[in-house]
Amino acid sequence: MKKKFRVVALLLALVFVFTACGKSGDSGSGEAGEQVLKVNNSAEPDTLHPGLAQGTHEGWPIYHMFEGLMRWGSNGELEEAAAESFEVNDDKTKYTFKLREGLKWSDGEPVTAADYEYAWKHAMKKETASNYAFILTDYIKNGPEYAEGKIDDVEQVGVKALDDTTLEVELNHPTTFFPELTAFYTYMPIPKHIAESNPDWHKTPENYVTNGPFQLEKWDHNSKIVLKKNPEFRDAENVKLAKIDMDILDDKNTEWQKYENNEYHLINSPQPDVVSKLRKEKNEELHIDEMLSTYFYSFNTERKPFNNAKVRKALSMAIDRGTITENITQAGQRPAEGIVPFGFNDENGKDFRESSGNLIQEDIAEAQKLLEEGLKEEGMTKEEAFAGKSILFNTDESHRNIAQAVQEMWKKNLGVDVQLENSEFKVVISRTRAHDFDIARTGWISDYRDPISMINLWVKNGEMNDAAYDNDEFNQLISTATISPDQAVRMQSMRDAEKILMDDMPIMPLYHYVSPWVVKSNVKGVYKDKLNYPTLTYAEIEG
Repeated sequence: MKKKFRVVALLLALVFVFTACGKSGDSGSGEAGEQVLKVNNSAEPDTLHPGLAQGTHEGWPIYHMFEGLMRWGSNGELEEAAAESFEVNDDKTKYTFKLREGLKWSDGEPVTAADYEYAWKHAMKKETASNYAFILTDYIKNGPEYAEGKIDDVEQVGVKALDDTTLEVELNHPTTFFPELTAFYTYMPIPKHIAESNPDWHKTPENYVTNGPFQLEKWDHNSKIVLKKNPEFRDAENVKLAKIDMDILDDKNTEWQKYENNEYHLINSPQPDVVSKLRKEKNEELHIDEMLSTYFYSFNTERKPFNNAKVRKALSMAIDRGTITENITQAGQRPAEGIVPFGFNDENGKDFRESSGNLIQEDIAEAQKLLEEGLKEEGMTKEEAFAGKSILFNTDESHRNIAQAVQEMWKKNLGVDVQLENSEFKVVISRTRAHDFDIARTGWISDYRDPISMINLWVKNGEMNDAAYDNDEFNQLISTATISPDQAVRMQSMRDAEKILMDDMPIMPLYHYVSPWVVKSNVKGVYKDKLNYPTLTYAEIEG
């Protein structure tokens, strides 16, 4: 739901009757016995351009159509993909990637290092308006200057194709995790030979060219996406599926019914009561995996009373997160202890969350005291402060149920009454980006396995800083964590920065995600890493 709103949608159905989940599923046969895997993408993508995408609803199809230099493998580890190898200099500021020989686009043209160079520079260019440009410019030499228009000569940007199969990348500062970044969709290549003459190449299947295991056959907006096998993919012989049929359906009840009726082979995040039932039954079709992500609310710090840290802290302290995870989400989520979830390693190889400790305090009496102080500082009564204020969330019963719980806790514990406002996913994204909200539901899935991916969102003027938060000490600590070559210094800077963030509370973490998903027992070869939805590339339907 990065990538803003790279979130796992969860649903609590208050009244829902269902049968056992023991059906094996159909064979997925298409024409002439072809294997067609049927799934649901849940939300309409705003784009299928790798350099413009910003969420899982876009990333899931893109990851199956494009291939970066690296990828996350079936064992959960980073592995070579389009690159066969890479070298790095001693101070970790220059990486040289060697592409595999014979790589081709789906139209038969060769994939070259120049395609990667073109794609990265295109995403960084100011005119492109990529929301994820920062994941390139934060690291690549002269990237920020180019993105801001301070450098006109694109040749000064630290990405260069030395020949057809060699890509050299110079960085602003030592970055040990840079290879992980190249597995993220913003780092995917785009077909230079098509994009230069047709900037709208990515909008229709007729012009869409890919280098990954599948290509785009159909995109019926708000209805369906169909991917078909790319015979030019470097590992096509091991891709068994002829097609992946993706519905675009946001109704979780209907989604589950379709799974039960064997109309879907796999779904992400079934509604919580279904997950709870399947967990109790120990149903083998249910998988619950760790996810490096956190569900939270953003406060618009440009609007009163949310400009006041005491008010924000009071609202956070009045929430019983355990009630939300136990009674609403029901899939083993952990109440949030900070913005960084469990699962990241610190400088000593220990869990960063555990070594940083629990930064979330729940205390109703203290919350009441802080709210009174904060509103007094703003010269406002409760009625004046919260009149017409609302929680904005994208249409989904799970988000509604959580918002209703938060609404009730604030009313009961603080005497604060807010409204609920739901809208379709793309509208919520647009409004939060424009700071057109009071309180907004959001979430973040880490882009790579370093805690900074969860903390650096709230730097001043950051692309994903929807809360409009600004704290000089926090900004400096993030800068240190970004550029320091010393892991101990980096990690301590992030611990200090996260503590400041949780003291100021421009965002209110509610819980750390897990990722529940179900897949029919006759579907083999699907795997999932901690950062993404299930990988379907090597899926096979038996029987």
